[in-house]
Amino acid sequence: MLVPGANRVGKKGFGMTKSVLGVVGGSSIYELPGLTNAEWVHVESPWGEPSDDLYIGEIDGMKVVFLPRHGRGHRLSPSDINYRANIDVLKRAGVTDLVSASACGSLKEKLAPGTFVLVEQFIDRTVARERNFFGAGCVAHVSMTYPVSPKLVDSIEAAAWAEDIAHRRGGTYLVMEGPQFSSLAESHL
Repeated sequence: MLVPGANRVGKKGFGMTKSVLGVVGGSSIYELPGLTNAEWVHVESPWGEPSDDLYIGEIDGMKVVFLPRHGRGHRLSPSDINYRANIDVLKRAGVTDLVSASACGSLKEKLAPGTFVLVEQFIDRTVARERNFFGAGCVAHVSMTYPVSPKLVDSIEAAAWAEDIAHRRGGTYLVMEGPQFSSLAESHL
């Protein structure tokens, strides 16, 4: 991934393609304030229906594509979200860099409520959803050793410092089947 606003070489190496920032909003994030020239756009996907239409606009001249993960009005539970369709429609809209916001708790006392955590690793404990785009004649292996772009995290951290937002870099996001809270044993795990 690239730093938002930076240019990169196009797929065939000719010309430059501007970065397009995608933002996926979690619980209670159903629109993205600050977008100019914005409109809701329906994008179809061969993977099924995405969570909602895309809200496409600009911030300081950069194209931004917003998708509410649970749909406007919070109509989709975590297990009902079609992640493959969501990623596909964002890619079809030209997204090159993706940021996902999630309102969740911490298992660390030192992370007070309201602390913005910049995750760098993931643990996926879900079981009831498709986990990839491959299968049925298309097999591939994708490394998840470092799933988050350090340059993108650098940019977000710089913005957090500039806005005086309490934050911590280096978190791990553990996702489990929802909607539920973890048992005490799962929390200790």
